[in-house]
Amino acid sequence: MAKITYIEHNGTRHEVDVANGLTVMEGARDNNIPGIEADCGGACACSTCHVYVDPAWVEKLPAKDPMEEDMLDFAYQPDPTRSRLTCQLKVTDELDGLVVQMPEKQI
Repeated sequence: MAKITYIEHNGTRHEVDVANGLTVMEGARDNNIPGIEADCGGACACSTCHVYVDPAWVEKLPAKDPMEEDMLDFAYQPDPTRSRLTCQLKVTDELDGLVVQMPEKQI
C-alpha cells in the first residue's frame, strides 16, 4: 500500500492509499479524483492520464518505455522530465509518498 498525493490543477490535494499492484491511474479512478480521465482504460493508447511528477520523485520512478514516450507526445503541454502516464506506474511500497500534479486539461 502506498499513500499517493494527487494535486488538481487548481491546487486541491487528494491524499489516498492505493493498493500495491494497481496503477497510479487506477488509484485516481477508484477514488474519484478529478483530472485523470483514462479514456483507454490503462492500455497506454491515449494521454488522458497524464500528470507531472513532483521533481523529488522523477529519478525514483522506473524509466519510461518507448510506448509511453510516444503517447506523451499527444499530452497537453508535456514536460520532458516530469510528465508521466499514470497507467504506466505500478504501485509498490516504494511509491509511498509519491506526489503527482494534473495538467490544466487532458487531451
